[in-house]
Amino acid sequence: MQSQKIIDHIVQWLQGYSASSRTAGFVVGVSGGIDSALTSYLCALTGRPTLLLEMPIHQAASQVSRAQEHMALLCQKFEHVRQQRVELTASFEAFKAAVDLSAPQAAVDMALANTRARLRMATLYYHAGLHGYVVAGTGNKVEDFGIGFYTKYGDGGVDVSPIADLMKTEVYALARHLGIIDSILTAAPTDGLFGDSRTDEDQIGASYPELEWAMRWLTQQALHAKDWATYPERSHLTARQIEVLDIYTRRHLANQHKMIPIPVCEIPRDFFLHAQ
Repeated sequence: MQSQKIIDHIVQWLQGYSASSRTAGFVVGVSGGIDSALTSYLCALTGRPTLLLEMPIHQAASQVSRAQEHMALLCQKFEHVRQQRVELTASFEAFKAAVDLSAPQAAVDMALANTRARLRMATLYYHAGLHGYVVAGTGNKVEDFGIGFYTKYGDGGVDVSPIADLMKTEVYALARHLGIIDSILTAAPTDGLFGDSRTDEDQIGASYPELEWAMRWLTQQALHAKDWATYPERSHLTARQIEVLDIYTRRHLANQHKMIPIPVCEIPRDFFLHAQ
């Protein structure tokens, strides 16, 4: 993996998009996680104004401290980078007070987790609109195109996706190459949407290296996820590999609606013809 070449390519791509879209810079939501840390660093390297937004909603202290340390270091390193904290806990609580919470608890918890992500998306676009900036997404390849592990119109609502062709392990490799702080490099990945200590692996049931293996294996076998259940050559795989493939394909199929264009109901043209 040629880390510096990949970094240079992404930075040039971001610069090109900003120039062609006639936008002034970038806004990135910084969570204290590895994906937002790398994305914000790459945006900073473009030399264009970059706004780093921290948007806590009942956030764990460790996530807050990691985000703040990372942002402070980028602001110190790059004159064109600035940071801002937008406390969204009160907004989230006001939303909860306005809606019906009487549904089954699991459904309420998931809906509220997605609401956190959507409040942050709205905040990013508010500030992008103020300054004429582009919202840079922080999703990686296995999340965005593998298992759909993101919120539709939440962290999935972005203008550009600079790291979406990188696997999670490749994100870590580039982050290490850039010298991103150890506290972020060693933290267990988490979306931080539930207000507890659950990690991504707790939610998914598989680690990112396992999911990357499944994504690559299915690609190499030229299999669509829906074909996996009938694939005749499963016998040479271990029990854990089969379990991981089942986890990957189940999530991939369930989250297809996130990964394909919005369906448009096309009206037959002759329906628009006036009766003679």
